[in-house]
Amino acid sequence: MNILLWHVHGSWTTAFVQGPHTYLVPVTPGRDPDGLGRARTFSWPASVREVTPEELRDTPVDLVLLQRPHEPELAERRLGGRRPGRDVPALYLEHNAPDGDVPDTRHPCADRADLTIVHVTHFNRLFWDCGTTRTEVVEHGIVDPGHRYTGRLARAAVVVNEPVRRARYTGTDLLPVLAEAVPLDVFGMGTEGLTGHLGLPPDRCRAADLPQSELHTAMAERRMYLHPVRWTSLGLSLLEAMHLGLPVLALATTEAVEAVPRGTGALSTRPEVLARAARRYLHEPEAAAADGARARQAALERYGLKRFLADWERLITEVCS
Repeated sequence: MNILLWHVHGSWTTAFVQGPHTYLVPVTPGRDPDGLGRARTFSWPASVREVTPEELRDTPVDLVLLQRPHEPELAERRLGGRRPGRDVPALYLEHNAPDGDVPDTRHPCADRADLTIVHVTHFNRLFWDCGTTRTEVVEHGIVDPGHRYTGRLARAAVVVNEPVRRARYTGTDLLPVLAEAVPLDVFGMGTEGLTGHLGLPPDRCRAADLPQSELHTAMAERRMYLHPVRWTSLGLSLLEAMHLGLPVLALATTEAVEAVPRGTGALSTRPEVLARAARRYLHEPEAAAADGARARQAALERYGLKRFLADWERLITEVCS
């Protein structure tokens, strides 16, 4: 089966393209957001094939996986007039939690009989107003990086993109308080200048943007993973940390309350509770390792790749039959 999707979310797509199909990813000469092509920092199989806008007009497509509000029109134009949901089966994958007038945020594909909106968390489906459009949930799946935890560095790993711009959404304002309890290493895109922005000395907070090939090793060397996010969809970095065997400290917001079970770390709406748990892990590395091992087992059971691909295969078969 030929599945057309744009390269929008590298981590999520890395799991999705492990399936049994051919994945057509548009590419443009300038590799703009509507033509990024294959990932350069993630490992994708040979079944992911780049297609130019010119090639796409005459390429057989069995399913269009839409991910952004402008893609239904974009896909129709690139497919030579073939309409997603009408002439070609289509699904709309919603990566994000709603924004704006929560909980009354209307989804851009609300009240459409020709589409199914697929949410990545049950929280997102609960909060988006999709009207009469059919909705499904396919929870995240992770390509298992292996149990690589050492915890040899008495520091906490944080993974977040653009923490200065996204500010309160990603809990960036909470980092100074948490850094008093445990030194932080913040990884992600757009982390330049974060330490100066927060007014923290280098020994309490460091920032770096590592390639995916190095990130998991760096995370696994830290004693714990900190997830201070207030409002976003479930971060894949949190699930990756659990797969690696790190204990996790997370704000009890959005889908984190479902993803982080008891005995795998700490979950609270009070930053001081997370700070207290961080101090414990600093002084009790054996407890950190034990909770991290339970976190890995929980993540494998709920967010394993096999379950993820099976759920998608069921939905794809239903929509295309």
